[in-house]
Amino acid sequence: MRSTCEWLQRPASNLIVLALLLLALPMLSRFMLGWSHAYGHLSDLAVGAALMICLHQRSWLLAVPVLLTWSVFNLSTAELVNAVGRMPEPADLQFLTDAQSVSHSTQGGGLSHPLIALAMAALIALYLGLRYWQLPRRAAPLSNRWLILPLTLLGLHAALQLAKPSEADQWLQFNLPHKLLAETASGFQQSIAEQLASDTPNSPPDIRALNQLDLSGTPLLAQAGSARNVLIITLEGVTGAYLQASRQAIGSAYNEDPMPRLSQWAERGMLTSDYVLHGHQTIRGLYAMLCGDYNKLDSGTPKGLELLNNPARSEQCLPSQLRERGLSTHFLQGAGLRFMAKDQIMPQMGFDKTLGREWFRNTPYIEFPWGMDDKAYFEGALTYIQQLRQKPQPWMLTLLTVGTHQPYSAPPAYLERHPTAKLAAIAYLDDAVADFLDALQAQGVLKDTLVMVTSDESHGLENVRLASAWGFNLLLAPEQADLPSRKQGTYGHVDLTATVLDYFAFPVPTNISGRSMLREYNSGREIMSYTNGLIRHHDGLGTLTECDFQQICRRYASQGFIADSAAYLGRFSGQAARLMSQRASLLDQSLTSSQDEQSYQFAHPQPLKLSPQAGDDWTDNLVGAQYLTLPAETQTTVTLKIRAVRADPDGARLHLKTKEYDRDVALPIPVLPLLTRDKPIELSFSFDNPEARKAFSFHLLGEGSGAIEIVDFTVRSTPLQSDENLLAAQEGPDSELAVP
Repeated sequence: MRSTCEWLQRPASNLIVLALLLLALPMLSRFMLGWSHAYGHLSDLAVGAALMICLHQRSWLLAVPVLLTWSVFNLSTAELVNAVGRMPEPADLQFLTDAQSVSHSTQGGGLSHPLIALAMAALIALYLGLRYWQLPRRAAPLSNRWLILPLTLLGLHAALQLAKPSEADQWLQFNLPHKLLAETASGFQQSIAEQLASDTPNSPPDIRALNQLDLSGTPLLAQAGSARNVLIITLEGVTGAYLQASRQAIGSAYNEDPMPRLSQWAERGMLTSDYVLHGHQTIRGLYAMLCGDYNKLDSGTPKGLELLNNPARSEQCLPSQLRERGLSTHFLQGAGLRFMAKDQIMPQMGFDKTLGREWFRNTPYIEFPWGMDDKAYFEGALTYIQQLRQKPQPWMLTLLTVGTHQPYSAPPAYLERHPTAKLAAIAYLDDAVADFLDALQAQGVLKDTLVMVTSDESHGLENVRLASAWGFNLLLAPEQADLPSRKQGTYGHVDLTATVLDYFAFPVPTNISGRSMLREYNSGREIMSYTNGLIRHHDGLGTLTECDFQQICRRYASQGFIADSAAYLGRFSGQAARLMSQRASLLDQSLTSSQDEQSYQFAHPQPLKLSPQAGDDWTDNLVGAQYLTLPAETQTTVTLKIRAVRADPDGARLHLKTKEYDRDVALPIPVLPLLTRDKPIELSFSFDNPEARKAFSFHLLGEGSGAIEIVDFTVRSTPLQSDENLLAAQEGPDSELAVP
């Protein structure tokens, strides 16, 4: 006992505990998570050694926040990879330290790796306890010369990546601090290079092959399809790797079978397995699917929101086109509609009716914060289809599930049979959608309805190449006997609108992009995506290029876009890499006429029911103004008017919050006054944007009973005037001639 106490009093014990926390635990965690990779271990050693040197025997004021931040980064990275199959980007850094965002993402299931969290907490507590115990006998900190060791390891990591680049996922090759450091250094180098470079492109790249309509292929059907209705089933977050036929098509080494019943249905229709999802986020996937256009290949304001200011382009979206040709158009999702303004975006696309969680009258089987569980949702959707079939008018219905959105929804019986909540939710969805398709067949719906089953995005899959961009499209048509069971060629969400219009032999607007999956093409095609922090481009000639956060691009020999493996051909940067970024930027061109001046209206005439207490910032949000980009050097003015439709005599209390990358930001927003029956809230306020604000969201929460109506919620950004321009405006054009 005495020897143990003597050891604890030695300063060396601190260093040993730090080594366990910062070196041993990260490497052991990689092994437990299945992330073992030489580059990743090297990254952990470099960052851990640097932190040890900087923290040993240093001030508590430095050690405590650094260790806590380091722990949050590691835990949040593990949670994000587990939830959506990607490593955090620098833009996510702000919400990784936000307890509300982390708790919301893990609601219902807790942390997916509690043992790692407990080990971190125990070692940090032991280290701090030793520091307190040894306070009278503090030793000298380690010499800064020891920093040569981690710097050497970082240099070795960079050299190995240069000599032998790996196509493994980013979280296998980097830990988060190293990735952020590498990206910052790369951005600085690129800015210097662009200023000094003589190889700056003189003309923009040609993107006509990406954004033009191509119906040159040979039709699979001799005449227009016989279906009178259209049903698009969109499954939240499902990757193509979950379907057996898709795995077989590319020879995938992934040997799990998470959705066996949907895989059986895939044998009965036309499955497109080399199917590209162009980005993350539901609203972006829906826009690409239903408007025949690339969603933005970055994290800027979704084009769906920009569609609100572009009615001419809205008329070319699939719902508008089908409505013009006599179909009634309907959108039904299991979640609330206000998040990301789907209550406005979907009608703008051309849906006659846009319905969410509030439409459902059937009782859910389980409570889920985002909305209806999948079984109850599809039962409600089946009732909706039965109502549509009672009317003589043909219809188009787009469905969107929510149960496989984190934190994932599944009954206890499924949770008991599967190792994770994610796999349990996927199995629950598999049964729900298969039962739904069985019911459609039994009721004769498939005889007169074109059905497409796809997903909005992919929540990814660890150790499966390109899983974050791997989607699928299962087409069921009355003419199934005339269609192949496996559709060859590379397609994506950008092709869905053209395919549906082509099926009916309807004219396709010239501004629609893409090909028809109901045609055979003799040549490949260009296609792009942006997932998991990588811009990817396939040239249609056998080469896939992907560019990472350091704007370093790697080329692979790949006949299609989605492949289990591909031969590495080399890497490049400089002008060629900048051309790749420019190609993505051109596809991102806004639907609005000006990026410096923009205006969005989020008012909605539908009464919004209040809750007795303000709840979750996301599920209880009353306004759909999410994920906006507010340009740099602009001033944003918000004008709102809210009236009480039904309210207690005591009134209702409203709260307006703002977030950037899902984290609260402090802005000069006035406190909203009490809302009463005879006194609506009317106010306007402004704030400056010296730098661009990205993924910026407004959250309006209410407390009270009754309902409110948002009469006006305008968000308008205009360029900031310089001091010289303001002075000139105040003095007037002839001020210099004025007599004192």
